[in-house]
Amino acid sequence: MTETLLNTKGLNCPLPVLKARKALKGVAPGGLLRVLATDPASVIDFKAFCLTTGHELVESGQDGKVFTFLIRRKGEDEAAPSPSIPSPLEGEG
Repeated sequence: MTETLLNTKGLNCPLPVLKARKALKGVAPGGLLRVLATDPASVIDFKAFCLTTGHELVESGQDGKVFTFLIRRKGEDEAAPSPSIPSPLEGEG
């Protein structure tokens, strides 16, 4: 499967995630987007982005000062996961 490459090196939060969100719109469902970033906050940002949008963070890594993220776009029929907010009543009883 081919992958699209997005270079966000030199950009700071939130730009790498915003550019990835835009780039994923041009990737077919199930397709791959590889993002290169230099912002250390991008490690947390991309985990949260994939968790909240339903895209899959296939792999992530670091080579020197460059962080790499491989994201698989969710399928057309896949909805973003619902955030799990615990009820204040849970655990009482």
